[in-house]
Amino acid sequence: MHTPPEQGPQIGYVVSTWPRLSQTFVLNEVLALERCGLSLRIFSTKAPCAEPVNAKVAQVRAPVACLNFRGHRSAILLANARIARDLPRRYFRTMARALRYGRPNILWRFFQAGYLADLLRREPVTHLHAHFTTGPTQVSMFTHELLDVPYSFTAHARDIYADTHPALLRAEMEGAQVVVTVSEYNREHLRRIKPNLNGKVRCIDYGLDLSEFSFRWPRASEALPIILAVARLVEKKGLGDLILAADILRKRGHSFRVEIIGDGNLRKALKHQVVERGLQDCVTLLGAQPHEKVRLAYERASIFVLPCVVATDGDRDGLPNVLLEAMASGVPVVSTTVVGILELIECERDGLLVPPSDPPALANAMERLLTDADLRDRLARAARSKIQDRFSIDGSAKKLLEFFIPTEK
Repeated sequence: MHTPPEQGPQIGYVVSTWPRLSQTFVLNEVLALERCGLSLRIFSTKAPCAEPVNAKVAQVRAPVACLNFRGHRSAILLANARIARDLPRRYFRTMARALRYGRPNILWRFFQAGYLADLLRREPVTHLHAHFTTGPTQVSMFTHELLDVPYSFTAHARDIYADTHPALLRAEMEGAQVVVTVSEYNREHLRRIKPNLNGKVRCIDYGLDLSEFSFRWPRASEALPIILAVARLVEKKGLGDLILAADILRKRGHSFRVEIIGDGNLRKALKHQVVERGLQDCVTLLGAQPHEKVRLAYERASIFVLPCVVATDGDRDGLPNVLLEAMASGVPVVSTTVVGILELIECERDGLLVPPSDPPALANAMERLLTDADLRDRLARAARSKIQDRFSIDGSAKKLLEFFIPTEK
């Protein structure tokens, strides 16, 4: 039986890296749950990255424990020795099961679970919730097998399309109390991997703190229209298509600036593409920026563009959070007809959609918005209204609370 709310249940959040600039949605979720009065502890499977930090991290009350091996190797090995001594059957049975999956790093995930289990024996939690089906959910599943602590997880994008191992993912879903994902497209994909889960897979929309995104119209006009993209510089974001579309627009005589905020392994290739096309005067790669600066960029932008594609390794977006942020900020958006984006944007009503990997179609959509103020106005107003109605972080947090602290019937 779960601890009733009046006795102060404590939820453990297992994440890949805390804090992580590109995972603002996790930060927003944690803060919303804390506003609901929930007591949280955060467990990070990796050490923090050398990147800007969202200022809102300072508002989080939850203590953070790092489970990574660097700096914790002795503590992890000693914790596993204690669990093996006290729970030998469970420990070696779970280890054998982990090894059967034959996945890279799976034994390290098991050792991290042993470390987490040892921590939780001294300071228990009532439930574990993981983000991403990779390391965080693997650690949560093995911890559940060692201690019987219930767990759930949120599946996002790459973790179920490119980094997944079907047998391991099926095991994660079987053991979880609830599987959360961010789009119906994702939910159907998970159902195909593991049918007959009796409604265990639930769809909960990403949520935003709408107070952070002010909608003002008419927007302040810049000397040149700004076409903004915010994304990791990876294949599935389709940013090469944005550069090609910018080249098309410039050849048609349009003046504008393209600003791309984000970093990633394609930075060098994208910079080369800009130089090759002679677009240095109108396309700028700004690198990773703290969220406060990203919000200011939304306020300056005339158009927001995210031309997502399905990557060659199968990776794709579930539902890009930056599209929600741009729509909340009053920026008319252009994106593509892939995966969960179709569930967010209704073409011609609250945004424009084009086929993926089609720079001419992308250029045409951008041109329409650059040249039609009434269209920009209509789409932006409808988009803000949709975000207000469907994507409040407090509403999403309350749905999660129902899983973490189910009411007695």
